[in-house]
Amino acid sequence: MDETNMTSRTPETAGTGTGYRNLRDEGKIDRHYAAEIVGLVRSSLAPAILKDKLEDYHENDIAEAFDDLHPAERARLATLLDTDQLTDIFESMDEEQRDRFFPELPLKKAVALLNRGMDADTAAELLRSTSPVRRDLIVELLDPEVRDDIRLVSSFTDEQIGSHMTTNYIEIPVSASVKEAMRLLKQQAEENDNIQTLYVLDKDGTLAGAIDLKDLIIARSSQPLSDIVAQNYPYIYASEQIDEILDELKDYSEDSIPVLDNDNQLVGVITGSDVLSLYQEEMEEDYARLAGLSAQEDLNETLFRSVKKRIPWLCILLFLAMGVSSVVGLFEPVVARLTMVAAFQSLILGMSGNVGTQSLAVSLRVLTDDELSWNQKLYLVFKEVRTGAANGLIIGLFSCLVMGIYIYFAFPWDLATSYAISGVIGLSMLISMAVSSLFGTVIPIFFQAIHVDPATASGPLITTINDLTAVLTYYSLVLLFLIQIMHLAG
Repeated sequence: MDETNMTSRTPETAGTGTGYRNLRDEGKIDRHYAAEIVGLVRSSLAPAILKDKLEDYHENDIAEAFDDLHPAERARLATLLDTDQLTDIFESMDEEQRDRFFPELPLKKAVALLNRGMDADTAAELLRSTSPVRRDLIVELLDPEVRDDIRLVSSFTDEQIGSHMTTNYIEIPVSASVKEAMRLLKQQAEENDNIQTLYVLDKDGTLAGAIDLKDLIIARSSQPLSDIVAQNYPYIYASEQIDEILDELKDYSEDSIPVLDNDNQLVGVITGSDVLSLYQEEMEEDYARLAGLSAQEDLNETLFRSVKKRIPWLCILLFLAMGVSSVVGLFEPVVARLTMVAAFQSLILGMSGNVGTQSLAVSLRVLTDDELSWNQKLYLVFKEVRTGAANGLIIGLFSCLVMGIYIYFAFPWDLATSYAISGVIGLSMLISMAVSSLFGTVIPIFFQAIHVDPATASGPLITTINDLTAVLTYYSLVLLFLIQIMHLAG
């Protein structure tokens, strides 16, 4: 595109409506919108002019600006914005932002925000972030229908899929004609914007199927509704555990999945964006466990909460580390007789830990498939051990060659003895890397078999176990070959 044809547009010259952006610096887009919004809020502009200028910014940019404003400025901004725009802004925020900013809203604005049609799961989450007294007051002021939706979602635990569903959907009775279905769609679309899929219900509220919006639009008015109803549409139950059903949800390409109660009645839907958010949370939790944390941390957590999340694993790892130290202590006579072998201990431990972590990462990725057979899992173990052994052979041979030269020049040994010592180092590396691959694969498979999240087999846990194995392997080989067979000392 020719830059000379690009016009510069600023909040002062842009038309109304979201989506307009400033084009500056010879056609380059200025992306510091949050800073501009903060400047506008802190300016002396009249409320009407300020509100008009803010309409030229996307809700994501305004949500980002909330972080840089003082509480009084945020309250002023929330009062200034209309409810629709404030709803869009809060739905653009992440969970941590919403939990911080919702309690600051004026009571009237908080009630209007929830009444406006915010998804029931988001509304329930916002209410949990505020004080009990304020929460009870807000609930009493809510519209009865909104209050019932929030109570329905809140009746499920955080681990159940029902706690993340929304009641924002279109429902059509199975007895309706195509013409009547179009009328009901237009009527319900005023309050529900999740209209891509319409859900067909029997008289008792039981799910009978689903209709794609496109199929309804192109259907003839005289055509029976049953002709365009997909009766084999996927569904889930609200009481199902998220971690057990998330992979199944991820495999669907639908924009929303109906959620049923135990009587097969439709109570909500899970949207594609909900599935994406849940999957991201699951991955973040797995990453936290791999790092040896009991839960995910964020930047603004208090010291107490951060310590509370880390200390359980650290205590477990402390006792395991004591075990490693005790094993090293058992080989104190070996180290006392041949002290130079202690210099290579960290080399063996480091490589075994690296290989174990690699196998753990591969295993966790493969084990996300719940349909893996035991034969496939055994093949995974065999493959990882074989890979670890092959890598150990290559690294061990290389270490043997390099360490032999190093020992020859750094210590008072002849060339043959130097390579005997480096050979023990290389052999220890080969065995420890193969065993580390075994543990990095078997442990998560074992945890999955006893219905424990495989990610609990965290990196620090695997590393500590592998350290124990590597120490036993290394010093046992030193004792056998270098001391008992070659009678080395020094």
